[in-house]
Amino acid sequence: MKSALLFDLDGTLVDTDALHFAAFRSAFAPFGVTLTEDEYRRLIMGASNAAIGEAFLPHLPVAKREEIIAAKEAAFRDAFRGAAPTKGLAALLDFADAKGLACAVVTNAPRANANLMLAALGLADRLPLAVIGAELERSKPDPLPYQTALRLTGAEAQCSVAFEDSLSGVRSAAAAGVAVVGLTTGLDAASLIAVGATFGAADFNDRRIYDLIAQRGGQTAQGAAREEIA
Repeated sequence: MKSALLFDLDGTLVDTDALHFAAFRSAFAPFGVTLTEDEYRRLIMGASNAAIGEAFLPHLPVAKREEIIAAKEAAFRDAFRGAAPTKGLAALLDFADAKGLACAVVTNAPRANANLMLAALGLADRLPLAVIGAELERSKPDPLPYQTALRLTGAEAQCSVAFEDSLSGVRSAAAAGVAVVGLTTGLDAASLIAVGATFGAADFNDRRIYDLIAQRGGQTAQGAAREEIA
């Protein structure tokens, strides 16, 4: 059975929370909304833009909410400079290539953001398949984005591993039957495990990631997996 590694984008492939937080604060301030870091973590991380607009701008028409958040996304793209992928990602992608594991990005970010970020990080060719939540009938935390990624890669859920940093993302992947590694770029491991992550990891250098891939069927020789990051 075919295995896949499925990656969230923001906070997973690259730590962008500070940029998003600043962009949302600036976008919301003229409309009487003062965004706190706690609200950002609880209500924005991993959420769709439609859900964010409903949570923070309910006093405005939907079209105005969309305009404000579109301006926020443009500001974020302008600010995205010199970012580096999360540590250990290149080695993990090399390992996936060597073992024939399918890879895809599964994100609630707009496609314009995803395209710009993957290109800037030098990942556009390595991760050409991106499933965008807003382009589907339902986005994270619904399992549909991960189910769609599994269908497009031809992989089986029970053989695959997802990487997520948000509660909604972990819930989405876990509900699709995919094992989840919680990246602790914004939340602690306990919070991610509580909603379905197998364990929390600071980055992709964590040796348990390779063991989990082996357990899910993506690599039978755990010793060989460990050599990839030795």
